[in-house]
Amino acid sequence: MRRLRKMAEGNNVLMGILAIILGILVIAFPLFSVFTVSILAGLAIIFVGIWLLAQSFGTWSASKGASIAYLILGIIGIIVGIGLFGNILAFSAFASFLLYFAGLFMIIAGIMSFFVKEGAYGKGSGAMGIILGILYLILAAYAWDPYYLALLIGIWLIIDGIALFFIKPADIIVNEEN
Repeated sequence: MRRLRKMAEGNNVLMGILAIILGILVIAFPLFSVFTVSILAGLAIIFVGIWLLAQSFGTWSASKGASIAYLILGIIGIIVGIGLFGNILAFSAFASFLLYFAGLFMIIAGIMSFFVKEGAYGKGSGAMGIILGILYLILAAYAWDPYYLALLIGIWLIIDGIALFFIKPADIIVNEEN
């Protein structure tokens, strides 16, 4: 068990260093970085679309409605994946849209929590949801520009890399006695 913890500590430090280096590279080469991420995202969505198409043929005998839904989602996935593949502006718009959606969702959830939950903890979590939602909306406004999107991704990687230095592997590894 002690050996496993030492390995996990080493992995955390290594992953932290890699995240910091990757964050610096993303900030140093913003367009290349966003281009690379758009290619990876496009490929991932294309593969999900192909998988959904395969699911549509596999479920045809069990449920025609589910099969048609898989077919439509698969076609949409392939089209979106091709649209994102290597298209920096489309990827930036997509990332910005997701941030806007998440921000609005967090604001609505925060308002609901603020008015529904009792006590300081409930009010505090509601206020935090509203504040984070507003921050997401601000970030979404900057994510439209690929340079700022790369900067946001790079800063996030650097912060995450630094945080990995302070995470204790014992907190991550599930204790075998429990």
